[in-house]
Parts: sequence; structure tokens; C-alpha cells
Amino acid sequence: MVCFLCSRMDLVKHRGGCHCGAVRFEVLSSPDLHVFQCNCSICTKKQNNHFIVPKNHFTLLQGSDNLATYTFNTHVAKHTFCKTCGVQSFYTPRSNPDGYGVAPHCLDPGTVHSVTVEKFCGEKWEESMEAHKSIRDMSQKPS
Repeated sequence: MVCFLCSRMDLVKHRGGCHCGAVRFEVLSSPDLHVFQCNCSICTKKQNNHFIVPKNHFTLLQGSDNLATYTFNTHVAKHTFCKTCGVQSFYTPRSNPDGYGVAPHCLDPGTVHSVTVEKFCGEKWEESMEAHKSIRDMSQKPS
């Protein structure tokens, strides 16, 4: 489904959710996704590959009452997941607390054109953030 209001920025409206369907969302993003594959302790355990969007490009359609949140270490990242099926379809990343990390594998089929995966060394988070020149900008509203 193309978002015609956003076509000048080449954005599409993706829809997605958890496994059981209790949590549903829509997100405006490029059809060509830039996905991060992080190797920090939690991302490794749950294979948390994700793309980053500004908060105002994400809308939770249903299921806010069915979300639980897990935090650890700095408690900046908010790992939200469905209380029923346990799937984390999106979360608030430590790198971009002003945005969302969205799991591309939780999107409904039909709106993704391509996926580019970039490895991110979460084991050395501070160094990796310092070295990465554009990750923080990914949650900023385009001008």
C-alpha cells in the first residue's frame, strides 16, 4: 500500500504485528529497508534484526494493553513484546530512543522491495555508536 501523501519522500505504509495478531501497527518507511543486525547480548539471544524510524512514522493500531516491556543495563532501550505470543515486533532502541526499531519479519507481505543488512557491533556499543555517522539521524523527522 503506497502512502500517496508521502510519495515525494518515497515512503510506503507498511503494516505488521505479532504472531497472534493482538498487536498491530503501521509504519511509514522506504520500501527498501536498511536493517541492523546487532550482536549485543539481547539482540543475539532473540535475533533482533530491525530498521529504525522516527516516532511520528509509527502508529500502534491495537494491542497497547497486550504489551509488556523488558529493560536492563541503562534502561534506555524498551524491549516491548506481546504478552500472549511473546513476539517483539517493535521496540525503542538505545541508539534511537526518539524512534522505533521495527522487525522487518513482522511486516505483512507486499510492501517491502528490498532489505539491506548492516552488521552493528553491539558488544562494543559505545565505540560502534561513535563510529557510525548516520544511525542517530535515522529516527529524526525528515526535513
